[in-house]
Amino acid sequence: MIRFLLRRLLWFGLTLLCVVSVSFFLMRSVRGGPFDNERTLNPAIERNMQARYHLDWPQWKQFLQYIGPLNLAEDGAELVGGDGTDPFGGILTGDFGPSFKYRDFTVNDIIGQSLPISVSLGSIALLWALVLGLTAGIASALYRNSKTDVALRLAATTGIALPNFVIAGFLVILFVFLMPLLPVAGYGTPKHLILPGFALGAPFAAYIARLSRTGMLEVLSQDHIRTAHAKGLPSRLVLLRHAIKGGLLPVVSYLGPATAGILTGSLVIERIFAIPGTGSHFVNSALNRDYTLSMGVTILYTVLVYGLNTLVDLAYTFLDPRIKLEES
Repeated sequence: MIRFLLRRLLWFGLTLLCVVSVSFFLMRSVRGGPFDNERTLNPAIERNMQARYHLDWPQWKQFLQYIGPLNLAEDGAELVGGDGTDPFGGILTGDFGPSFKYRDFTVNDIIGQSLPISVSLGSIALLWALVLGLTAGIASALYRNSKTDVALRLAATTGIALPNFVIAGFLVILFVFLMPLLPVAGYGTPKHLILPGFALGAPFAAYIARLSRTGMLEVLSQDHIRTAHAKGLPSRLVLLRHAIKGGLLPVVSYLGPATAGILTGSLVIERIFAIPGTGSHFVNSALNRDYTLSMGVTILYTVLVYGLNTLVDLAYTFLDPRIKLEES
């Protein structure tokens, strides 16, 4: 396992370097900059702002400065901010730099404030997805080819086909306008997370229902399940002790990218329900050309996706002892 984790760590470093490099140069290849939407500035002030954030440097030099704390000033001169310190610490030190638009905050500050909100929303959405998806999938497998099975499969197909923002629209119409039971937007109480959590988790619940149904049908047809029934074990005990553990393997493999997808998919939902999470800041950073904030959130999502997929691989070995980690 140690060799497996070390190899994953090496590939993580290479993956992160590729993501940072491609994102960095793609953002700067698009026309416009972080100060283009400002009111008309005095040329001298604009030059000072460009120098403050090193935007007057060649792109390759900006990239190296963003990666690590380097002194890349020409002729040995110190190019620093007005407070006597360089605003960029470098991502190797865990410093994503200052925000170009929210100038009283660093990117680390913004992520630190917004990430717990996105995690709360994602946790509610994942809970909805697991409860609804597993219940529907197991019930559909147990009552195969019945009316219940057909209805649940139809509901799952509908959930997969509808984007989460369409589901959000239906929920707002139903539970805000027709039956005013829940708040439509904002953040502050658990009630504010019910509608966005369901809208975000519903498509993933549909996928989990399909995967759990397929996995359970495969396990229920195996010899050891028939043997357990032949020995006279109650159906409930056979299901809980012998069938579920193997039937949920497809769901476990899906949970890694699904959890990352829930967090990254919250971009639209957070905008619809006016939730001040990381997704909202990511959208605003793209609209405002806030290079550092956009890069910080991109790196955060990359770490989440890679880390969660690694956890899924480790979980596989605990659920099914026949699966071994590839260490060669």
